[in-house]
Amino acid sequence: MEDELKQLYEVIKFRKENPMEGSYTNYLFSKGRDKILKKVGEECTEVIIEGKNDSKENGISEICDLLYHTLVLMADMGIEVDEVYQELNKRSQKIGNLKGERKDIEIL
Repeated sequence: MEDELKQLYEVIKFRKENPMEGSYTNYLFSKGRDKILKKVGEECTEVIIEGKNDSKENGISEICDLLYHTLVLMADMGIEVDEVYQELNKRSQKIGNLKGERKDIEIL
């Protein structure tokens, strides 16, 4: 099975380097990092909402949207998919790094 995330990432990079009129990806790049970050935040919120709604079908759709917008951000930042995979691999090698529960915030 081919790596769909890498394929999508390559399309995103191609669109960045070769703007295509009417492309949503190019729209995001033309609006800049703040717009891309806003979309990542929006999609993250939608994933949370669908997680709370316990809707698998909608959850899959929103996770796909979040992954796409995260890949756009990665391309904008010059982060390659393989670099993320390498970091995930390093993290999977760690054992015994359980972090305790965070303390409740009492006063803001």
